Amino acid sequence: MAGPGEAQEKFMQLPLPQLDQLKNNIDQELEFFSSSITQLRIAQTKLQESCDSLSKLNKDTEGKEILVPLTSSLYVPGKLSDVNNVLIDVGTGYYVEKNVMDADKYFKRKIDFINTQVDKLTDILQEKVKLKQAIVGVMQMKIQAQMMAQQSTVAKT
Repeated sequence: MAGPGEAQEKFMQLPLPQLDQLKNNIDQELEFFSSSITQLRIAQTKLQESCDSLSKLNKDTEGKEILVPLTSSLYVPGKLSDVNNVLIDVGTGYYVEKNVMDADKYFKRKIDFINTQVDKLTDILQEKVKLKQAIVGVMQMKIQAQMMAQQSTVAKT
């Protein structure tokens, strides 16, 4: 990607309406990337909660009453019959049975993957912010130049 100086030079060649449209496009991209980061953070939190729940499974909890989620808002009573194996939601309605240790590894691997994606999106977001700042700076310079030109033509008359 071009440096800030190079970008400003390229933006100087564009008329104000195009710069405004470009700024609006970047605003939309910033909103999209921010929303994506938020969604990834929510998924990361859910995975971390699942990982933390695994640590509560032990021989003492076997046979205890629990609430089993059928949907995000519907739970039914049940008994914990097997503390060594769990069902993991792997997406799109598919579940996989894993032992607790493998489930823990799975959740940690997914959390690490999400962290990597969040880092990538954060870098992109920062670049877009810099780009927007460059565009806004050029727009301000062009508006100032137009105002000065208008003032000089008014002063001549």
